[in-house]
Amino acid sequence: MVHRDKVQLKNSVMTLLSRGTHNIMVEEAYIKDALSRIVVEMIKREWPQQWPDMLNEMDKLTAMGETQTELVMLILLRLVEDVVTFQTIPAQRRKDIQHALTQNMMQLFSFLLDILQEHTQSYKQLKADTTQENKAKAHCRVAVATLNTLAGYVDWVALHHITADSCKLLEVLCMLLTEPELQLEAAECLLIAISRKGKLEDRKPLLVLFSDAAMHCILSAAQTAHGAGLVEQHYMFLKRLCQVLTALGGQLTALWGSDKDVGQPPNFNKYLQAFLAFTNHPSQYLRSSTQIAWCSFLRHEHVSKDPVLLEVIPQLLHATMANLLKVGFPSKSDSPSCEYSRVDFDNDEDFNAFFNSFRAQQGETIRLSCRLSPMTGFNMASEALQYQLTAVIDVGPTMSKTGKGLCSIFSPSFVQWDALTFFMESVMSQLFRTMEPEQLPVADGIELLKAVLSYQTHDPLILSCILTAVSTLSPFLLHDATVLPQVLEKLFASATFEVVEESQAPRTRAVKNVRRHACSSILKMCRDHPELIMPVFEMFYAHVKRLQQDERQLTQLEKCALMESLVLLSNQFKDYERQKAFLEELMAPVTNLWLSEEMQRVLSDPAMFLSYIGADVTPDDPIREDPAGINRSRISLCVYTILGVVKRARWPTDLEEAKAGGFVVGFTPSGSPIYRNACTEHVIKLLDNLLALIRTHNNLWLPEMLAQLSPHFTKAHDMLEVEKNAILGIPQPLLDHADAPVYKSVLERMQGFFCTLYDNCFHILGNAGPSMLQDFFDITNFAESVINSAFVNLENIPDYRLRPVLRVFVKPLVQSCPPEHYESVLCPILGPLFSYLLQRLSAKWVVINQRGLLEAESGAPEENPESQEMLDEQLTRLLTRESIDLMTVCCCVKKGPESISGDMDVDDEMMNTSDGPHVGSEELTDLGKCLLKSEDICKALLATAYSAITWSDTITCQRATLQLCWPLIKQVLSATLHSDAASWFFMSVLRGLQMHGQHEGCLAALVNLAFMIYEALRPRYPDLKTVMQQVPQISGDALDQFDTKLLNPSSHKMGDKRRKDLFKKLLSGCIGKPLGQKFKKEVHIKNLPTLFKKPKPQPTTPIEETNEDNVLTPLFDPRAQDM
Repeated sequence: MVHRDKVQLKNSVMTLLSRGTHNIMVEEAYIKDALSRIVVEMIKREWPQQWPDMLNEMDKLTAMGETQTELVMLILLRLVEDVVTFQTIPAQRRKDIQHALTQNMMQLFSFLLDILQEHTQSYKQLKADTTQENKAKAHCRVAVATLNTLAGYVDWVALHHITADSCKLLEVLCMLLTEPELQLEAAECLLIAISRKGKLEDRKPLLVLFSDAAMHCILSAAQTAHGAGLVEQHYMFLKRLCQVLTALGGQLTALWGSDKDVGQPPNFNKYLQAFLAFTNHPSQYLRSSTQIAWCSFLRHEHVSKDPVLLEVIPQLLHATMANLLKVGFPSKSDSPSCEYSRVDFDNDEDFNAFFNSFRAQQGETIRLSCRLSPMTGFNMASEALQYQLTAVIDVGPTMSKTGKGLCSIFSPSFVQWDALTFFMESVMSQLFRTMEPEQLPVADGIELLKAVLSYQTHDPLILSCILTAVSTLSPFLLHDATVLPQVLEKLFASATFEVVEESQAPRTRAVKNVRRHACSSILKMCRDHPELIMPVFEMFYAHVKRLQQDERQLTQLEKCALMESLVLLSNQFKDYERQKAFLEELMAPVTNLWLSEEMQRVLSDPAMFLSYIGADVTPDDPIREDPAGINRSRISLCVYTILGVVKRARWPTDLEEAKAGGFVVGFTPSGSPIYRNACTEHVIKLLDNLLALIRTHNNLWLPEMLAQLSPHFTKAHDMLEVEKNAILGIPQPLLDHADAPVYKSVLERMQGFFCTLYDNCFHILGNAGPSMLQDFFDITNFAESVINSAFVNLENIPDYRLRPVLRVFVKPLVQSCPPEHYESVLCPILGPLFSYLLQRLSAKWVVINQRGLLEAESGAPEENPESQEMLDEQLTRLLTRESIDLMTVCCCVKKGPESISGDMDVDDEMMNTSDGPHVGSEELTDLGKCLLKSEDICKALLATAYSAITWSDTITCQRATLQLCWPLIKQVLSATLHSDAASWFFMSVLRGLQMHGQHEGCLAALVNLAFMIYEALRPRYPDLKTVMQQVPQISGDALDQFDTKLLNPSSHKMGDKRRKDLFKKLLSGCIGKPLGQKFKKEVHIKNLPTLFKKPKPQPTTPIEETNEDNVLTPLFDPRAQDM
């Protein structure tokens, strides 16, 4: 466009701005928006070089009235959004405009502040006059537009503009908090200002908000908004105000103690009381918004010692105790919180997820408070517990369906007990950690424990809370063990708990939870405080044996939990022979059953196995009748027992005790002790049948074995609904599960049996390595035995069964294997496994990619996320991640993130100066080097790693790129690599860029990897240039120049970052874009002449070469002495 046309267009637009629209109160919003955007597009192309008076012209427009002033505000806001917030214009133009804005920022801020004050003042004067109502609304609308515009600038300008003129802007914003029509926008602008990062010195003026005037404005505005009740606008304002106070607290914790003159601010007590008011507000959302600030105060080195804060701790603990009550469900009306929850949450499931997170935050607040004042928390917990023990049970309107007078999870009594036990756990954990033993309130604690033990209830939900209270108070037994027998009696009685009315029916989930809770409490006591139980070990052992002899009293899982507690106690013998004999006695029933001829036949033959567990017959009553259930429970008992022994049996941690007890059998060349486990001999003789069971389980997926399942059990191998929902990310429906049986039918019991049995078998093998050490890997033909059992019939096993094999067996096996067994054990196992995983995953990703292409071509709507297709795809992603994770563990040395040095309080933009994440550790583990010696394993690892970055899973791509690809290929660089292989590796990275380039994390890592591969391989493999030439829109000349500089580095010196930037520019044609950007029409804005050109330095002329008229020459003339 020629200059004359530009001037004409500009004049026409300015005429439209000045008199081309209707009045501010009449004109449509889209007209104003379109007009402001036209002006912004002109500014982006012409200012400041060719339109230097733009800001002056905008200033003149504001003098014409409210309509023009609002348009100017919209223009300034849209401009900063395009230039700074969204950065939608080319870099050079953005730099020019941002520089011009920065140069004029002082005048611009002064201009905006003057406009804001002028129109707010006019609004305040006119709003009371009913005859001037429209005029007042016009001034109000301009003020709102100005506040929105200020918010766009406050986010990024230098802090001294915000705090200029004694923080005039902050003062004005605080004053506007009391204006109902302007308070929300003012609060948002204030929030952005207070949330700013930057140098601590520049942020000090922000503490002016603790002054009397500012604090009065904030608190009075909060009181007025709260007094108005639940009105959406007022509630939104309260949320913003709470965020303002939280951000102000963040500034305070950053500054307090950073300098000797920054300490307790004025009105700190008022501020904390205001925060407490928000913590006590009926809205659960507002309550949760205060938790981060409370935690930062309580853990701060200086704030936590302030007497004003310490005085507030009792009030804070009272408020938190009340907030732990799980009330406020949107569907209910049993609390003032419900009304607010209906505004904040769509349904009860959303609220439940939120409240679980909120409760975790409150737990941290309680723990930090009790670290500062432990006895305050203990006294509150004690008082609340004593009250609750004497209170009458209130089941409320939603009582349990199991029996009359029993609580549901919504009953008031259970809600109170649930909150109390959580509070007690948080308080007691800090009490024992913070206070010296002689300072502990042992007598009070034991009295509380006695009171809890004497409390009698048949309500399973309440009893579960009682058990939590017992566990919480049990550390007091370390100082006074007189009530230990009563504690054990309570726990053992609860382990066999039954509700009389349901004795003939399947146990409900609430009853199961009580029994498991009791067993877990016993197990926890034996793990954490075995010295308590050892004096009464014989009595404990006799009681457990009595319970285990009656098959009806305990389930197999409960029996195994008690058996595990005995194994943990046996670790305290610290005598190898004694512990070995004890474990032999303990395992004798299981060993006899497991090694019996009948069991060996069942475990070795898939058809017999199906018949034994009852999967080949249809039960007459599919709900209750389950004649083969006893057989399944026997197999489960054996597997649970083996797992429990392998997990829990250990040698003493003290080396001298281990030597004295006979657990040390020698030392490695480096001097490390070689231990032996007392369980090794007993477990190893059971492994043959365990491997036979795994082989049989794998063969159950053969088509002929699936055909033998009865019609009722055809879905017995399917995933449980709980597992499906977890994989698909579908939240569990919030129902009262306490009344429901754990398994509703025989089919569900069979599904649970198959799933748990398969997982536990591999848990045993995964734990055996760390437990039995070299004795496990020394088993004759170990690798062959594992291959012939765990990896049989993998082609028929679904992904959801293969995942635990990798995660809970192979990965721990790799991590615990001694180096001397790498070649004899791991290489024979991992070689075929990696090759198989590559083949399996490649085939699955081909299907997924083809499906994606077909859907894109047909434009078919998205499938139901619960569909089998979606589930299969998600399982493929998870299996792929497990595979890459396993390979990374095998091959790469794990390095922690490097510590970030420097001032952590620097602005985010200042921190974001790196050129992307570096590709991970370049070192290979000893196992990785061993694996790469085999050509087949090396090929499988490289092919999987470089294929993974082309599969449409971002997490897999990131992990493979950052951790696996470069270390592997670097290891083979020294070898002779075929040119086709080199090209394939490079092309895989380019395909990865095409697939994942839209994601910033993947983009930086992939470009870095492509650059390193090209730099390392290009001198030896010219074909890589041919691959580069296939990149769309690549410049041949630019590629030739880059190649020349790469091949002749000595003649073309260039920094590493500069080379990477040039390389990234060459690859720009193959970098993938988000779907929304793929077909976007590019807008080209030409660069204008630069604002400031640095003058080229003139070559200096040596003095010797200057002419005789040089000014220095006369100074050395002898005649100059006469002057």
